[in-house]
Amino acid sequence: MSRKGKLPITLPNGVEVKVTDTEITVKGPKGTLHQKLVPGVKVEVEGNNVVVSLAEDQENLNHFHGLYRTLIFNMVVGTTEGFEKKLEMIGVGYRATVQGTLLDLQLGFSHPTQLPIPKGLVVKVDKNTQISIVGFDKHLVGQFAATIRSKRPPEPYQGKGIRYVGEYVRKKAGKAAATKK
Repeated sequence: MSRKGKLPITLPNGVEVKVTDTEITVKGPKGTLHQKLVPGVKVEVEGNNVVVSLAEDQENLNHFHGLYRTLIFNMVVGTTEGFEKKLEMIGVGYRATVQGTLLDLQLGFSHPTQLPIPKGLVVKVDKNTQISIVGFDKHLVGQFAATIRSKRPPEPYQGKGIRYVGEYVRKKAGKAAATKK
């Protein structure tokens, strides 16, 4: 059994958890999240705690034990506090703006790149180069941040591109430095 999976999840005030045979629903102040369950994974609400366990005849599902505990924990944290990812754009002429439900990115291409902002996310742009993505679904926040980053990932020679705040990009030596002996 998973060490992480054995730990109970404490529910803060204002969070409701409903469990059926195939799905768990977590409702909090920021929104409602749903997660389908694999048959054999049991989720029980005991007072102010949620406990994840495996059915006795399903010992081959050990790899789902810790996974579902973490997914449910992220649902509880998301509906109470929310999640945030920050990106920064480095490069001459790189900028971003929010236009209604679109994120408009100027990334040095001959055309603007426009991405539709998914429902449930709030995107803010500071100083034209700092992008902040806030939402209550951890998967959706991370996926949208990865989609933005994939439009112009940081390149290893000059470091230009879109990167997460605090991400270290290892720079390579250029052609001139490689030929000197």
